[in-house]
Amino acid sequence: MDKFISPVSSNQRILSLDILRGFAICGILLINIQSFAMPGAAYLNPMAYGDMSGLNGWIWKLSYILGDSKFMAIFSMLYGAGIVLVTRKAENRSGKSAGLHYRRTFWLLIIGLIHAHIIWAGDILVAYAICALFVFLFRNMKARTLLVIGILLISVHTLLYTFLGTSLENWPPDQLEAASADWKPGQDALNEEIAALTGSWGEQIAHNSASAVFMETIVFLFLFLWRASGLMLVGMALYKWGVLTAEKSAEFYKKGLVLGWLIGFPIVIYGVYKQYDADWSYEYSMFLGSQWNYWGSLGVSFGYICMIMLLAKSDIMKWIKDRLAAVGQMALTNYIMQSVICTLIFYGIGFGLFGQFERWLQFLVVASIWIVQLLWSRPWLNNYRFGPLEWIWRSMTYMKRQPMKK
Repeated sequence: MDKFISPVSSNQRILSLDILRGFAICGILLINIQSFAMPGAAYLNPMAYGDMSGLNGWIWKLSYILGDSKFMAIFSMLYGAGIVLVTRKAENRSGKSAGLHYRRTFWLLIIGLIHAHIIWAGDILVAYAICALFVFLFRNMKARTLLVIGILLISVHTLLYTFLGTSLENWPPDQLEAASADWKPGQDALNEEIAALTGSWGEQIAHNSASAVFMETIVFLFLFLWRASGLMLVGMALYKWGVLTAEKSAEFYKKGLVLGWLIGFPIVIYGVYKQYDADWSYEYSMFLGSQWNYWGSLGVSFGYICMIMLLAKSDIMKWIKDRLAAVGQMALTNYIMQSVICTLIFYGIGFGLFGQFERWLQFLVVASIWIVQLLWSRPWLNNYRFGPLEWIWRSMTYMKRQPMKK
């Protein structure tokens, strides 16, 4: 019975996974900051809001090329690897893992819903929890099979967007006009969003809930269901092959880094060029134009994984590895902390600076939060077994109050 199962202890953790998770958590903020600081349209269409000249333009280009979809891809793969890791441990001890997995997933869903509807609508935890409900069923497949199915699932989004992008001429004119208005809102719509998020907490929650429902339905069905699920399966495969646990040779990771970046970065950069060439039009940029980064990001992400595995296998940069590992061990807490800090800076519940920070100032916020999380996570874990939210999640999952103090 799974009542005899206990969570992974600190001395059983896989260091490379924690370092990679910490790296991904830090990197995700590089992209999420746009949604915290500016109207939502600017996340997909940088021309929708804010200055894009000079330093601001370069900040966006570098963050997009280096970060957009790359760190989320890594985090999705790590979540898939985590499903295999947790369920294997449970099955080795009790022969069962379904009860544990679905309790763990249920409580992640609850945390995600609270996060999305009360704090920040850009939450990814709800999507992960829903995908994990069925991804679990694939966990015992061979790594090669997982990889193939994962790539096929990832491809579904491209098929959907290719169909939509090539059928625009058949859309009703009023529907196309409304979609284009969402892509590049007018000043009245921008002012309305700014007023909602810099207003009272009630106004903020109402806006978040409406946006969260859209994320949990339309965006999930067209994007997250396929990409997140597919990448979780890819992560399971990479874990089974020993890629994510630094078990491969240094030569393997060097070749993977070079190959991933030689393929990924040119595709992403060419995609940026094509977006500017199309003047960031809704008709091109939303659908066909987004696919360059959608696929190129996978190569870049694999290069990042190989880079971190090389770092994990080496004796260099011990301080940064230790600090990243601590951030990764407390990934849930640090992810939610990023949201809390940013909403306090930008939303009306705090300083109400939403829509006022240019992109270079947003990067300074990101760097400051990185420093805080790199500095605080290790001292916390020197005194406690888990991060605060990890402790709550594990206690609910295992239906038993977990020991917190070391």
